[in-house]
Amino acid sequence: MPEVLTAPLVVEFPFTRSLGPVQSAFLTGLRERTVLGVTASDGRVVVPPTEYDPVTAEEIRDLVEVGGAGTVTTWAWNPSPRRGQPLATPFAWVLVRLDGADTALLHALDAPGPDAVRTGMRVRIRWAAQRTGAITDIACFEPDDSPGGEGEAGPHGDARPAPHDGEFADPVTGITAPARLDYTYSPGRAQSRYIQALSDHKTIGERCPSCRKVYVPPRGACPTCGVATETQVEVGPRGTVTTFCIVNIKAKNLDIEVPYVYAHIALDGADLALHARIGGIPYDRVRMGLRVEPVWTEDGLPHSPQGMGGAPIPDHYRPTGEPDADYDSYKELV
Repeated sequence: MPEVLTAPLVVEFPFTRSLGPVQSAFLTGLRERTVLGVTASDGRVVVPPTEYDPVTAEEIRDLVEVGGAGTVTTWAWNPSPRRGQPLATPFAWVLVRLDGADTALLHALDAPGPDAVRTGMRVRIRWAAQRTGAITDIACFEPDDSPGGEGEAGPHGDARPAPHDGEFADPVTGITAPARLDYTYSPGRAQSRYIQALSDHKTIGERCPSCRKVYVPPRGACPTCGVATETQVEVGPRGTVTTFCIVNIKAKNLDIEVPYVYAHIALDGADLALHARIGGIPYDRVRMGLRVEPVWTEDGLPHSPQGMGGAPIPDHYRPTGEPDADYDSYKELV
């Protein structure tokens, strides 16, 4: 039985978006220690504000200012905070209906333990010392120990919101939110054999016993027929570019100068194209039908952590110098 391979992997990218007038006012308001909501068509005050009515889907822009304190409507204790969460010590995730609002805002509550949290308790915003116009300008919520604030919800939530024009100096017009997923990957039996074969500069696929197609990388089952695939087939090493794209945005932690080309490559003998970078040729000369061959790296998987056997993989593919493949020979793989 082949060795079971595992490796810690990270998928990370910055998500950048522009803001419309409602979200811009909301985030700029947080920077100024002001919480804004929006009035829906049925008169409810929605916080955080939405750009469209949650019932009618009509555009709404009637902004109002709500209070900085509110009532916990429900909660869950988080005993083991993860990287990037609002607090480094155990805390409660809470939904808080701010005074003057009709909907609840999700955030963290700094509390000494779950016994100190309850539905109906009064809380208030703890503002971040440095505010930039993001939801993190609310550092967290904390129990409201101000006069009249402690205890169960009462008349506090009946406060009427005040109209607000949403105008601030130097408004926030866009945000960049980092997205990251940490996980442990186990490739399974089929892909473990595939990775281990790379140590010998071989690329293997598996043939479907029903449709006879060869899939690379192997999945252990035919994606078309749904039957198990056991027969291993060596393919390549040469192949044909079926389609490609030119990358003009430099990826974080990837030491490749832009522009460069990423392509789908149909290895000889395979019935499924894999993707890889094309090198050894100017990016504007890459074309469909270009015949290519692998250039191997010997220092392990270049863009993956250790733990996957340290197998070499093709760093990129380069032109072989052969005549371009006829379109009919690869059109089914485009």
